[in-house]
Amino acid sequence: MTTRGRFISLEGAEGAGKTTGLEYIRRVLVARGLPVVTTREPGGTPLAEEIRELLLRRHGEAMQPLAETLLVFAARAQHVAAVIEPALRRGEWVLCDRFTDSTFAYQAAGRGVDSAAVDWLAEHTHGHCWPDLTLYLDVPVHQGLERARTRPGGQPDRFECEETSFFERVRVAYQRRAAQHSRIVTIDASRDAAAVRRALEAAVERLIA
Repeated sequence: MTTRGRFISLEGAEGAGKTTGLEYIRRVLVARGLPVVTTREPGGTPLAEEIRELLLRRHGEAMQPLAETLLVFAARAQHVAAVIEPALRRGEWVLCDRFTDSTFAYQAAGRGVDSAAVDWLAEHTHGHCWPDLTLYLDVPVHQGLERARTRPGGQPDRFECEETSFFERVRVAYQRRAAQHSRIVTIDASRDAAAVRRALEAAVERLIA
């Protein structure tokens, strides 16, 4: 019988370094001979990627917070059923850039959607499937936004155009969830890259052990 794999999510606001951190963790796991699947939210499947594009694109019409939340969970339902759960059943380790903690931070705290509604949607979308470990990369808002502005690429997306106060609410929500859930490990992402890598590797090694 195949041993169920492990599920690791990375969380953080803009400029926290999630993409870099995820790639480093992937290399750590591969070096230990573990089978790894990397994915992201919103997205991870062709349909969920289409929803991602809809969520990130700036529209002439303002998107209602509840509509945004429902789109996030529509993408997540597809992602969990088509990618995350099958990989875990095969015994693979899943590394995911964002999961439902993001929804509590961005849609509940940031947009003002009732957190009870997010709880209900999470339970009915993936109540059986939560990360074994969540690595929250915490960085002061001004530092994260400055990093995000200097990244190469195109125009900022709909979320990156939000005001600083929005990201302050997001950060507070992440910090509160980290205090409430033992699976969430806070990593001080304001430090130099080498220190962040060491902290990430130490947290993952504890899960491996």
